[in-house]
Amino acid sequence: MDRFRMIFQYFQSNSESVMNGICGLLALASVKIYTCLDFSCPCLPRYNMAYGLGIMFVPPIALFLCGLILNRQSLVMLEEWRRPQGRRRKDLAVIRYMCCSIMQRAMIAPAVWIVVTLLDGKCLICAFSSSVDPEKFVGFANITPAQAQELLSKVPCKEDELVRNSTSRRAVSRYLRCWSQALGWSILLILIIAAFLARWLRPCFNQAALLQTRHWSNYIDIEQKIFEETCCEHSRLFAHKCILHFFESMRKEIRQHSFDLPRERDGEEGEEDLLHGITDQDQVNKLLKTWYYEKPPLDVS
Repeated sequence: MDRFRMIFQYFQSNSESVMNGICGLLALASVKIYTCLDFSCPCLPRYNMAYGLGIMFVPPIALFLCGLILNRQSLVMLEEWRRPQGRRRKDLAVIRYMCCSIMQRAMIAPAVWIVVTLLDGKCLICAFSSSVDPEKFVGFANITPAQAQELLSKVPCKEDELVRNSTSRRAVSRYLRCWSQALGWSILLILIIAAFLARWLRPCFNQAALLQTRHWSNYIDIEQKIFEETCCEHSRLFAHKCILHFFESMRKEIRQHSFDLPRERDGEEGEEDLLHGITDQDQVNKLLKTWYYEKPPLDVS
């Protein structure tokens, strides 16, 4: 039990490292899902683009939402942004820092999915095979536009009888695959350059302001965790107090049925001190409402 408690405390105290690990797992999962995906282009002029672009962009949206859901700081950031001003002012720089941190982590898995699909090339071939200019390829020069459109839509399906042995199909496929891989490597290079610049240009900005925003963003997260833990502890003590009060009020009935009720005055007095005078539901609701609308200022002097 102590090991599980230590692991839980480690996850709480290192939420940033845990989120980096979760984002890495999502990125690996996106690659695994794509490799296991049974990609079957419909090879129909009206459906190729919808299917290809859907495979390329719909899963990244789902992965992005999963990254937001799994990131605990996204809820903390929204609560900090939406809470009333109260007695504690809201620092927009801290909220922006938290939002940027959340978005950066949530975008890792979608970016990996898009880059992998572009480097593979199947999605782009399926989506844009019907959009290729047939005049650029010899095999489509002496046929009607309708026939050319039908043959171009069959390019992703290399086993189809119409284009099985067609050299023009292979040319179109290579042409689109080259564009897809060039786009994938370009996006990957842009992401690497952006990460490099963000890493090495950060010391050029105001480090004091960066330390302040990072400190208070961590403080908001830790404060929320400690408040939830304190509420759970108070709920346990309050429930214990209510149960003891119930048995105290039922003492006469219990004695009539010959039950013996042990009394622990010392424990009750200690719990009374921990409850700090909060003895009914209205007081608890008022306390929680005060915490939400009028958080105390960050000054304990």
